[in-house]
Amino acid sequence: MESSPLISAGLPVALFIIMIGIGMTLTLRDFRLVAVYPKGLIIGTFAQILAMPLFAFILASLLGLAPAIAVGLVIIAACPGGTTSNLFVLLSRGNIALSIVLTVSASLITIVTLPLFTNLALQFYAGESESISLPVGRTVAMLVGIVLLPVTVGMIVRTKAPDLAHRAENAVSIFGGLVLVVLVAGLMWSARDQLWSLLQQAGPATLLLNLSGIFLGLLAGRAGGLSQRESMAVAVELGIKNSTIALLVTLTLLESSTMSIPAAVYGVLMFPVGFLLAAYGRRVIPAPASAPGG
Repeated sequence: MESSPLISAGLPVALFIIMIGIGMTLTLRDFRLVAVYPKGLIIGTFAQILAMPLFAFILASLLGLAPAIAVGLVIIAACPGGTTSNLFVLLSRGNIALSIVLTVSASLITIVTLPLFTNLALQFYAGESESISLPVGRTVAMLVGIVLLPVTVGMIVRTKAPDLAHRAENAVSIFGGLVLVVLVAGLMWSARDQLWSLLQQAGPATLLLNLSGIFLGLLAGRAGGLSQRESMAVAVELGIKNSTIALLVTLTLLESSTMSIPAAVYGVLMFPVGFLLAAYGRRVIPAPASAPGG
């Protein structure tokens, strides 16, 4: 399932602009609170790195998936949240600072854990093992270029022009929502000839994995004493995966189009589920009170 040039070229630019806007909603105090009260970071990272792959193994066994599909399901489960997860957290009124820290930390940890879970799944389901390694430089560059740099720019704008930053908050949410709609439409169009076949092969498993991650995030957050906004951030990070990394592993490193099916299907299904989660968040979480200068 290939993305169109509009998506491959336009999405990074749109995300960069969105992340600047997200940065305008943040202050250093937000990140300082994550560091001083790291419970949300610990719970989210543990669930992201260990619990989600475990769920994938359980689902693959319960559903009796074909070996290649099972391996692909474990791979997408072991991937971190993507940059679009930060946008969904914004739309759902979750804790954006926690979401960003979780995205960065999980992406860096995944450089080590994703190859381990991939090889474990290959041995368990396919009876073979591959030497898998992720491009460290490319991963770090992506995090810096699409997450850290624009967020820093946005935070500087908030410091220098707080009134402008305050007025931009609603515009960022609207623009972000439109970008996601275009992205979903583009993904659906690019897979229009294969969509039904892909959904039949991996739809139930990927949808269950997605819903399990969201439910786990909300449940673990509340059980761990996190606030509504922190719990929502954890839930979104577990539900909105970086399917691009999964496709990189399955198509480029493992050279298996069949193993890539769960990642491709997950990359489509997670968006409508994400919109429903955002609608739920906006219904149950009060809008944050933000003063122009705050």
